[in-house]
Amino acid sequence: VHLVESGGDSVQAGGSLTLSCVASGDRLRTYTMVWLRQAPGKGRGGVANLARYGDTQYADTVRGRFTISKDNAMNALYLQMISLRPEDTAMYYCAARDGNHGLLPAGLYTSWGQGTQVTVSS
Repeated sequence: VHLVESGGDSVQAGGSLTLSCVASGDRLRTYTMVWLRQAPGKGRGGVANLARYGDTQYADTVRGRFTISKDNAMNALYLQMISLRPEDTAMYYCAARDGNHGLLPAGLYTSWGQGTQVTVSS
């Protein structure tokens, strides 16, 4: 599956953004989907995971502020982000792995988008 992210922007702390990830080449309904992020000088880590059958998992640092969702008709994944903080600044990626999975190490996701930049200023 081919993934393309969009929606990244520069916002002030406390602001909101919604990231989108549009898929082509296959239907997302059979995949576990995840949003990961990578800040400068840091590794790539999972932010929010949406398993094939609907279970969600969030990193502790974003729980209550970020919401992952999927629109099977649009074949798209979303990440709604509110109350953004400077520490949320990163490149955000969507990724996928066929089947039903909880949050996995980044290297186990088999399809990746190119990323979209989120910058939060204080």
